[in-house]
Amino acid sequence: MKTKLIPAIIGVLILGGWAPQRNEIKKLDWLLGTWETKTPKGSLYETWSRKSDSEFQAKSYYLNKKDTIMFEFVQLVEKDSKLHYIVSVKGQHDEQPVDFVSTPKSNSSSLVFENKENDFPQTITYKKIRKDSLFAEISGMMNGKMARQAFPMKKIK
Repeated sequence: MKTKLIPAIIGVLILGGWAPQRNEIKKLDWLLGTWETKTPKGSLYETWSRKSDSEFQAKSYYLNKKDTIMFEFVQLVEKDSKLHYIVSVKGQHDEQPVDFVSTPKSNSSSLVFENKENDFPQTITYKKIRKDSLFAEISGMMNGKMARQAFPMKKIK
């Protein structure tokens, strides 16, 4: 009996190790809330909320004096054992969503998404600095040169 039980336990452990990771999005609760950064166009806000166990949603908007200018809508969805950052930006790609897929560089405090086919950016990164601060960056090739835009953000809600 013992000789059959030990290989069975080892087999279950090995198969469990090969199983695709799920619920990775649950490790990203730190992203939920409203974040702010100051830009020359005004204050940029990004508000993240949980839509379901496998999806977060965000909206980004500028506040310039009393004007609110919608900028983009984001779905962060867990599917096919990866996280997908699906973004629709006002005035770009006919406002059709563009899918960026998480890379192996992503973990519970640093998210890296790529779409090498996109014009700009090709990479989107979020890094948790502290509970109340994060660093977001978009980067990639633009007009034949590497370009980056950084967004240090503070949590306000």
